[in-house]
Amino acid sequence: MFDRAVLHLDLDSFFVSVECLKNSSFLGKPLIIGGTSRRGVVASCSYEARRFGVHSAMPIKMALQLCPDALVIKGDGDSYSYYSKLVTEIIAEDAPLLEKASIDEFYLDLTGLDRYFGCFSWSQELRHRVIKESGLPISFGLAVNKLVSKVGTGEGKPNGEKQVPKGTEKTFMAQLPVKKIPGVGKETHKKLSFMGVRQVKTLSQIPVRLLEREFGKHGKKLWEKANAIDNTPVVPYNEKKSISKERTFMEDTLDLQMIRHRMMGMVDALAYELRTSDKLTSCITVKIRYADFNTYTKQRRISYTANDRSLIRYAYELFDTLYDRRQLIRLIGVKFSGLVSGHYQISLFDDSIKTINLLKERDQIRKRFGVDAISYACSI
Repeated sequence: MFDRAVLHLDLDSFFVSVECLKNSSFLGKPLIIGGTSRRGVVASCSYEARRFGVHSAMPIKMALQLCPDALVIKGDGDSYSYYSKLVTEIIAEDAPLLEKASIDEFYLDLTGLDRYFGCFSWSQELRHRVIKESGLPISFGLAVNKLVSKVGTGEGKPNGEKQVPKGTEKTFMAQLPVKKIPGVGKETHKKLSFMGVRQVKTLSQIPVRLLEREFGKHGKKLWEKANAIDNTPVVPYNEKKSISKERTFMEDTLDLQMIRHRMMGMVDALAYELRTSDKLTSCITVKIRYADFNTYTKQRRISYTANDRSLIRYAYELFDTLYDRRQLIRLIGVKFSGLVSGHYQISLFDDSIKTINLLKERDQIRKRFGVDAISYACSI
């Protein structure tokens, strides 16, 4: 039986690195990627900007107060999608088992590879190949599970590598502040700090029942993470999955306003499904079936997103291009494909804090009361 070996790879400040690759004058400067208006938010920022306290999801206005000399540029989703696919192809060519965790993050299961090669040496060669062929900096962590390898990558950044030998995982985790644990957000960190828990070592020694009393089911997960326990498997990467919705009307119709409203409702529901499953789509397809049963589809490649406003706009544009026969419509459908794992926050180039908070509140209401608890009025 081989000891488990999991490699975590993460492209450093991905958006910023791509912009610097396209324009070398950005190198070494405080750079902010995000909405270009002062009401926008930071999608990513360079290490030079981070030294001033700038971080992702921060309002641009606040970021510029912290770092007045920062350059603010709008994100280029097409470029990020291109380089994400390029790096994925480079890694997939040699990886025994690959999981694409997000647009810039990967897990590889290297279990058994030590029988033929040294896992650490193999990982170093792969990292150097990615850097050489893509021009982008990338860091990695190598450990016995996904949790420790991810944390190891964070400790190896920027543009570095970190191995946590088998048997030293708990010691490695113990020395870190609890905010370094994946999944410990602002509220959890605040509550732990109030309890006097600031180091992972302290958290690891708290009885599970006490943590469950304070944090519910999440309490046991916190204890397991603090003790470097993670049996989550590396899930094979597959970008061909899709989700879709169709609506067949009771009567064939020419009511385009009603059709667009129904389409809005479908896109809204599908976008919510993306966000709740931590997925992003890179392709949208609209389908029309006329009264004579002739069916037509049209699709569009887009930058990775789960933003319902953007997706509704794309759906309308595709429908307007597709609907050219001026006949009664029997069915309308929408499909999202080219799905990858990734949080919605990586695509905030045009959103304001108000828009993001509104979207979060809507999603929270749906999680609590059901998908149909809230929706666009015109789609009802």
